[in-house]
Amino acid sequence: MKSDEEAIKTALRNLISTRHYERPFHSEIGCQIHGLLFENFTPVTVQLIKRTVFDVIEKFEPRATVLDVNVRERVDQNQIDLEIIFRVNNSEKPITLTTFVTRVR
Repeated sequence: MKSDEEAIKTALRNLISTRHYERPFHSEIGCQIHGLLFENFTPVTVQLIKRTVFDVIEKFEPRATVLDVNVRERVDQNQIDLEIIFRVNNSEKPITLTTFVTRVR
C-alpha cells in the first residue's frame, strides 16, 4: 500500500507520461510534453514545458499543489529531466519529484 506522498508521486508520473487520447473514454487526460521533446531547446520551450506540467497537474491532480518545475535537457541522452516541487494539500512540507521524459524516435 502506498502512502499519500508516494501515491501522488506515482499519479504525477502517470499524468506526465500519458498522451492525449491514450486513455479510453477520457481523451481529455494527457500531457503534450511529448510533442515538445523534438522542438529546439530554447527558453521559450522551457516555459512551454513548465506551463504544460503545471496545467496538467492543476487540472487532474487535486491532491497536490505545484510550487515549481525545473527543466533540464540532456542532449547526449535524448531526454529532459523534470524536477517537480509540490506539496500535498493540507501539508506545508514541500516534496520533490524527479523524473525524466525520453525522446523515443
